[in-house]
Amino acid sequence: MASASHDASLQSKKRKRSHAHAHLPEKKIPKVKQTSASKQPKPEDSDPQFAPDKSSQEHLEPQDKDDTVHAAEDVQGTISDISSIPFPSTVDPVNFSDLNLSVQTSKAIDSMKFTKMTQIQARTIPPLMAGRDVLGAAKTGSGKTLAFLIPAIELLSALKFKPRNGTGVIVVSPTRELALQIFGVAKELLEYHNQTFGIVIGGANRRAEAEKLVKGVNLLIATPGRLLDHLQNTKGFIFRNLKALIIDEADRILEIGFEDEMRQIIKILPNENRQSMLFSATQTTKVQDLARISLRPGPLYINVDQDKDNSTVDGLEQGYVVCESDKRFLLLFSFLKRNLKKKIIVFISSCNGVKYYAELLNYIDLPVLDLHGKQKQQKRTNTFFEFCNADHGTLICTNVAARGLDIPAVDWIVQFDPPDDPRDYIHRVGRTARGMDNKGKSLMFLLSSELGFLRYLKAAKIPLNEYEFPSSKIANVQSQLQKLVSKNYYLNKAAKDGYRSYLQAYASYSLKAVFDINQLDLAKVAKAFGFEVPPKVNITVGASGKVERRGGGGGFGKKKDQHFAKQRNSIFRREDGKSQQWSR
Repeated sequence: MASASHDASLQSKKRKRSHAHAHLPEKKIPKVKQTSASKQPKPEDSDPQFAPDKSSQEHLEPQDKDDTVHAAEDVQGTISDISSIPFPSTVDPVNFSDLNLSVQTSKAIDSMKFTKMTQIQARTIPPLMAGRDVLGAAKTGSGKTLAFLIPAIELLSALKFKPRNGTGVIVVSPTRELALQIFGVAKELLEYHNQTFGIVIGGANRRAEAEKLVKGVNLLIATPGRLLDHLQNTKGFIFRNLKALIIDEADRILEIGFEDEMRQIIKILPNENRQSMLFSATQTTKVQDLARISLRPGPLYINVDQDKDNSTVDGLEQGYVVCESDKRFLLLFSFLKRNLKKKIIVFISSCNGVKYYAELLNYIDLPVLDLHGKQKQQKRTNTFFEFCNADHGTLICTNVAARGLDIPAVDWIVQFDPPDDPRDYIHRVGRTARGMDNKGKSLMFLLSSELGFLRYLKAAKIPLNEYEFPSSKIANVQSQLQKLVSKNYYLNKAAKDGYRSYLQAYASYSLKAVFDINQLDLAKVAKAFGFEVPPKVNITVGASGKVERRGGGGGFGKKKDQHFAKQRNSIFRREDGKSQQWSR
């Protein structure tokens, strides 16, 4: 890794390769050191995920029949004003001050300490403010959240949306964490506006969400399943005046199984005089299909990366290390021990793998945080904000943290388990070197049998160096690891679950020519989990080797089967009326 990587003890080869809890009672888990909460929103104890501005809070009463008619007339009567906003003569304005923004939005941007626009912002904001539909393609970390929120808020402000007008803008996000992050940015941008805003996500209190929607939420951020649920089942949710639909991370929304939900959402929402924006880091056939049904004919296509040599952001130093299965944990442990003052994200392929390695590392006094899809929403949110606010530390996670999340000052991305395809690789490494003039590093672990993956990365314009980690620098703690796992019941159980899930995840990889489970040496794989000999585990692998996608999680549309109906009823019974508000 040349001089930039001395802190990791990784020595870069001079040439580039052309192919490119169960809870443990014995010890208390240490926490990552935190700094001030100014870096990211921090959870507080007061209500909601819905936060109207103070100036408009007293007007949040349900809308009567007369208001419905007048609201539609008011909104419709001023829609033409937004398209006549004058813009600077320059094609791509450089500063936010070059835009003809409202005083309130300009003041909020100043408070956020933003002056210069990123490329996606400079090319996207003017046409969006002029009323164009946009299909945007940009690398993760390019600043597209502001690119779609600023025009959306300007639209609501120009149309003088009030709570009684209902929802005027909907932002659809693939994950709860990303939705919370967009909500935090929206809160800052709306600081000096009177429009209301809120969030509806799976795992949150549905009844409290419905009450807020009935009162009137002008800007709504949502995950697909929960949004569809409210559209179909929440009486009094006013969305007939919808003027803009924003679909963020569209490729990810489709990848995790929300295609049917999105089609139903688009079918339910009014499309007359509706502006639509669709953003996706990668363009696939399904994304194009979604664009066809959600955008008006002739949308403006903006791709700020099409002429660039690399698919990943500038300032990102990328490498891989060839490491056999039995040395993988030893190398990871040595790497983390040598980088205790760095901020690191480690990606692992399964929830059980994350749980095991997090418990193991915390038990042996190497403090880490963990984030995965099996955690309750409150736990996931608290962990996310704790890591955001930390000066240094390690987060071990699944791909739940791979998309869109803006975590400050991440030094290293470590892909302990390689991704399924180049698109996932791009999104993972996109957690570092974010924003303008930022730097970051990434390291991917590969078995010798997995080197064929480099061909796919090269084809995707992803440059990598090969790094070497001298064997003399690797801590030989294998015997202590095996002794610990054999004697600690909780760690032993977690290790078995992690081992089984690793094999199941490996069998589900789509690139079978590269990730062939028959090429794995199970004895060596077992050693990475602390076993002297491979444990007996039950592994169920379907004929296709595919992992079953989630059933739309969080939303209960008309096509859901009885299983999801029962799931919904059980959720309703568990509701306790409590909710959280996130603020900076």
